Amino acid sequence: MKTIKGNQGQGSSKKKAVSTAPAKPETPKSRRLDMVVPPGITMDKAVTDMAAAGLATNAGLVVKFSQAEHGELSLTDMVASLRDAGQAVNDGDLRAAEQMLNAQAVSLNSIFAELARRAAMNMGEYMDATERYMRLALKAQGQCRATLETLAAIKNPPVVFAKQANISSGPQQVNNGVFGVHKKDGEQATPTHGEKKNEQTKLLEDKQHGGTILDAGAATAPARGNSKVEAVGTIQRPENPRRKKQG
Repeated sequence: MKTIKGNQGQGSSKKKAVSTAPAKPETPKSRRLDMVVPPGITMDKAVTDMAAAGLATNAGLVVKFSQAEHGELSLTDMVASLRDAGQAVNDGDLRAAEQMLNAQAVSLNSIFAELARRAAMNMGEYMDATERYMRLALKAQGQCRATLETLAAIKNPPVVFAKQANISSGPQQVNNGVFGVHKKDGEQATPTHGEKKNEQTKLLEDKQHGGTILDAGAATAPARGNSKVEAVGTIQRPENPRRKKQG
């Protein structure tokens, strides 16, 4: 507490007390997130939903890793930028993603060139360092190639040709062809679409020239055979139920 003197007039002997407590430091913008809570939802629920969506977490990572290059960034503005970019992807606009992949491919190519240069500088004198730099350079080159392949797949999605497989755990009926039957008066029905009748169909159909109709459901007349059948005699069994062995 610090007191200061006010203006003293004639006959005035009062002193005025003024509070000079240090003000609470303001939270930096890189760690402060301003959000609008919809009516009917608590603050805890709104923060939980944002954390589950991943916007605030990834925005914090971007702000943290970009501080060395771009200085202190606003966490609130970063969340808004990520939300707008995600909405564009949902609407089918992939231009931002294509630009980012192209920029990453260029960066990876620069890393490859620098590591390859360092490997060449150590070649002939420090072979261990040469091998390490070359391995890292080839890894960067592989990542650059994979990034360009991903970009090409986004621009021109591959076409997949798949054959249908009939898989069934029980019996199923497979129709390999459709017959269109056209029959005129006095003519035999013939299949269309170039399909030929197989031998089973020819045997089962009624032929015009004295053919026999094969009907599995029709009753057939009993066949005559040797009707003199004697009754079966009594089976002679030994007293011992067990079968006797022959000598």
